[in-house]
Amino acid sequence: MADTGSKGFGLYVHWPFCLSKCPYCDFNSHVRASIDEQAYGAALVGELDTIASRMDTAPRLDSIFFGGGTPSLMPGSCVQAVIDHAEKRFGFSTGIEITLEANPTSAEAGRFQAYRSAGVNRVSLGVQALNDSDLRALGRLHSVDEAMRAVELARSVFDRVSFDLIYARPGQSLENWEAELEKALAVGCSHYSLYQLTYEEGTPFHAALTRGLMKELDPDLASAMFEHTQQRMDAAGLPAYEISNHARPGEGSRHNLLYWRYGDYVGIGPGAHGRISVGGQRTATETERSPERWLGRVSAEGQGVTKWDPVSLEDQFSEALLMGLRLQEGIKLPWLEARCGLTLSRDSIDALVARDLLAFDGQTLATTKSGRLVLNAILKALLV
Repeated sequence: MADTGSKGFGLYVHWPFCLSKCPYCDFNSHVRASIDEQAYGAALVGELDTIASRMDTAPRLDSIFFGGGTPSLMPGSCVQAVIDHAEKRFGFSTGIEITLEANPTSAEAGRFQAYRSAGVNRVSLGVQALNDSDLRALGRLHSVDEAMRAVELARSVFDRVSFDLIYARPGQSLENWEAELEKALAVGCSHYSLYQLTYEEGTPFHAALTRGLMKELDPDLASAMFEHTQQRMDAAGLPAYEISNHARPGEGSRHNLLYWRYGDYVGIGPGAHGRISVGGQRTATETERSPERWLGRVSAEGQGVTKWDPVSLEDQFSEALLMGLRLQEGIKLPWLEARCGLTLSRDSIDALVARDLLAFDGQTLATTKSGRLVLNAILKALLV
């Protein structure tokens, strides 16, 4: 059975358009010469209505997240329309978090003010690197100076700003990463998302890697970067609350915490995923990935959903475990086992505890610092 009330309830809104496609990105993003923004905005509202009408009674929204793509290319009127309709349809919990992802290239005072007026109260800025040559290699269109100005502008408009960086880039040294991290910390944001570069199948970076045109950073060096990151962020009062996310106490992303704590969320827009309650059953949804086909389907049917499948108890068990073990707080094992009617082998847990990969007090199961580096191996050992 779904358990939305205790874990939160959210709305994810996908805006799939970008000015250019980054070569490392495997998200559903597209470059178009022209976009009928009002048509897409109206379709988002229409799809929200259709999905909501098929759900069980939902609690008030705790969070809304505009992701992409580049949501900071959305007209403020579209953002306003989605937020207003979400409030009308579900209602808002006190202190709702409404986040919008932004790129420095589309960071404009007028645009940011429009988002703030619409109800956005948190921005996640995709800076990604503080080195101009690496920004170009990553396919980013902004410079370091533009990025820092965008962060300054965002902090002047929004109460909460997240600063995103990618490390373990080809050719990057530990000293260079240390310098970038110090420059980022000097800004004084309350949240930092610090990701290790991955080479996802289907991306130009993955193709270049398989053809020998790119080389991954040495794994030992990448591990050293991870260790330094943890130590430096701890010292700065921004400990990791999730493998790649650091925040001051109380400043974690409420929307992402909803995912990791296995709450329910509606997903709208091209390529969006959702987990909602229908007839007391946790249900997985996905929408059409092509923006044009999605728009056509919403116009014809009221929604672009291509998947509407019950999630088995076995899949719920593994999904919730995967998400919960990403968190420093871990996951309440009795809650998970009672929810799904399944159990984890205590012998397997004890063996991983003995290797300092897991911590378990009889209630909470959590990865250690060493365990977070090998989460996939831990999951394989637990879900035999």
